[in-house]
Amino acid sequence: MEPWLAAHLPVLDLALDAVRAVQRAAARAGRGAAGADEPAGPDPARLAAALASDRVFALDGEPTAGFAPLSGFFATADGWVRTHANYPHHRSRLTALVGLPDDVGRPALAHRLTELSGQELEDRAAEPAGSGPHAGAIVVRVRTEQEWRTSEPGRAAASGPLVRTVPRADPSPGLGRRPATDRSTGGATPLSGLRVLDLTRVIAGPVATRTLALLGADVLRVDPPVPAEIEWQHLDTGQGKRSTVLDLRDAHDRRTAQDLLSSADVLVTGYRPGAVESLGLRIPRGVVTGRVSAWGDTGPWAGRRGFDSIVQAASGIALLEGTDGAPGALPAQALDHASGYLLAAGIVDALTMRGDGPGRDVSVSLARTATWLLDLPGRDPLHPVAAVPRRAEALGARGAEPGDGRTTETVTHGRVTTARPALPGYDDYAHPAHPWGTDAPAWQVAPAGHDGPPERADRR
Repeated sequence: MEPWLAAHLPVLDLALDAVRAVQRAAARAGRGAAGADEPAGPDPARLAAALASDRVFALDGEPTAGFAPLSGFFATADGWVRTHANYPHHRSRLTALVGLPDDVGRPALAHRLTELSGQELEDRAAEPAGSGPHAGAIVVRVRTEQEWRTSEPGRAAASGPLVRTVPRADPSPGLGRRPATDRSTGGATPLSGLRVLDLTRVIAGPVATRTLALLGADVLRVDPPVPAEIEWQHLDTGQGKRSTVLDLRDAHDRRTAQDLLSSADVLVTGYRPGAVESLGLRIPRGVVTGRVSAWGDTGPWAGRRGFDSIVQAASGIALLEGTDGAPGALPAQALDHASGYLLAAGIVDALTMRGDGPGRDVSVSLARTATWLLDLPGRDPLHPVAAVPRRAEALGARGAEPGDGRTTETVTHGRVTTARPALPGYDDYAHPAHPWGTDAPAWQVAPAGHDGPPERADRR
């Protein structure tokens, strides 16, 4: 057997369990593996490709860099830090934090960081908005596992269930919602006829909503106009969904978003608690909300930003996966992907349970998933190098027919090669990702019995 997702920590076991959670939730919903007590497990090769999707993704046959030049590990005067500067605003905050011009290159940044304290950088980056142009920079000090487990944020991140689901005392009893969809009959997939409003970015949230789309939901992703999403990242996690742009600071766009939310079944966000309401949106009675955060809802880091790579660095994973005292990384963004599948499973279960009653709030955090991984048995410090899934080569990069260049693990549609779904029984998504922001801000209206892709309207 190939060493799929081989690492010091049991990443493959984490991934298998997370995807199985979705399978079981789909079975409980009365579809998918209906009639089976235990659905067949995912194929390890396809699962590895799905988790390492950034490594198999290609545009016009060319791979892409998963991280920007100023993202990564850097030595400091007192250890190591990890930065995240993939988005322009995060890059600007990082360069402001260290007092360098915005167009600085990686070597100059690396030299500057050797003169600074990693702990001071982490503390200053976490200062509240208004503290200066550096506020909101993404920098974390690399810690050992023991340091993290005994710290206050580490203890908080390890508390509670992997997937937290609580009934919501709906604050808007006068704000109705459309009648609950009957999923006991009709529809070829577990979530046929359900609507999901997707306000997420990066990986974990989009993986969750992409999974809901795979299970049949009409998923509409809504982004602000600025900053635009990173193109390859959107194409890699946007399959099966539609994409529109709304500025919630604009009164007209905010009313449009509220209309969408008022007729939705699910709202998925990466926002902090209360942020949706602070934007002027009201969550209707009965809507299931899903939310992913970096550090969880409690503890001193609850309000901090973070990404998979940042959580790996803070939680001790990076040093476990490193060599000779230098930090390293898991063979995939496993915390993101596993958290996304767990969130999707929790949402499916919440939909199954809701009936016509109040909604439920479902939440996961990358740091809680990290603790799960650290707690799993089966560490292998002498592991082989992780196998890299095969990428399908595009046949005629432009204008190729869907399905050209197919392998077991990946699929090429036109210019874009992506990983296939990890869930058994699904060979591909309903359609490739639509170009970012090119769909109308409206729910899909399809003729009865029509399962084809929705109509699109170019908004650019």
